[in-house]
Amino acid sequence: MSKIKLIATTAMGLESVAKRELLNLGYRDFEVENGKITLKGDFKDICYLNLWLRTVARIKWEIGTFEATSFDELFEKTKALPWAEILPEDAEFPVVGKSVKSQLHSVPDCQAIVKKAIVENLKASYNTSWFEEKGPFYKIEVALHKDQATLSIDTTGRGLHIRGYRYYHSEAPLKETLAAAMIYLTNWTPDKPFVDPFCGSGTLPIEAAMIGQNIAPGFNRDFISEQWPNIDRTLWDRARQEVEDVADYDRVLDITGHDIDHRMIELSTSNAQEVGLHDVIRFKQMQVTDFNTQTSSGYMVGNPPYGERMNERKQVAELYQQMGKVLNDYPTWSFYFLTSHPDFETLFGRQASKKRKLFNGTIETHYYQFFGKKSPKS
Repeated sequence: MSKIKLIATTAMGLESVAKRELLNLGYRDFEVENGKITLKGDFKDICYLNLWLRTVARIKWEIGTFEATSFDELFEKTKALPWAEILPEDAEFPVVGKSVKSQLHSVPDCQAIVKKAIVENLKASYNTSWFEEKGPFYKIEVALHKDQATLSIDTTGRGLHIRGYRYYHSEAPLKETLAAAMIYLTNWTPDKPFVDPFCGSGTLPIEAAMIGQNIAPGFNRDFISEQWPNIDRTLWDRARQEVEDVADYDRVLDITGHDIDHRMIELSTSNAQEVGLHDVIRFKQMQVTDFNTQTSSGYMVGNPPYGERMNERKQVAELYQQMGKVLNDYPTWSFYFLTSHPDFETLFGRQASKKRKLFNGTIETHYYQFFGKKSPKS
């Protein structure tokens, strides 16, 4: 099989960041849509994209897309796809689904019909009437949108936000993919200081360190498609060797994480140790209002408390006001904060240079970006 179609899914609002990632990785021929980017590639790209993309949720292999306004049409067009070229005889292939603004709105029925169609196709191809499904795992998805059906197979397994270093996390953890996007949306470069004053389980500092040392986000985990006979094992071996070859583990970085809770500092330190970055990042118990630095410029990126609960609102409002007063003493630093609080700018005491709507899970937030003035030349 030569060229295949791949789908890189993203959280809402991160499409342009993922597009920039693909461009930086050398990809040019792709289409950006809401929540996904589609591109042509091959099996080598399944390995490469899973290992390297920081802001994407997962990589899917698109098998076919067609119009389906009846169950018969869905069955026949699914059955006509080349499943025997994709699924080995012993494959385990559950079918999941979703339907948006389509006549075929019953997802369980669509899943059952797709499963039956694939089985009928494989029966004819393998000349058997029973499949034990004890072999490699292929999760098939039928996605219906405005009567267009897309059949795809997940190549990732656990979502790409699971890097393999965060076994323990805070109560409301920031997804690694969103943390990476927050960093990419700054102008931070690895030669500049990076501070997270609300580090929680350490996600932002760890993601910054991995970006700074060019460590692939997927280096510390496995992927479901590594078990597929379709993909030659040497492709995965080469991709992982390249990851190791280009990592700059000796690059010195100035990255710190602060939190008012000593338990979060212990948690962050443990997670940094898991990924091998405990000597790269400094964690310290400290509140943001005690921030003090002699460095002329740097980047502060944080996910402060939002005040979603009624009993926290006054406390959070006071925190934002204090932050604004303290950080106002550092005009050449740049500050980036993610929060759902509608009055953040007013409380912080100044208007953001730029703000962007992002979703932290299901919570609609804004990413407030305050650009620092240029430092005077020495």
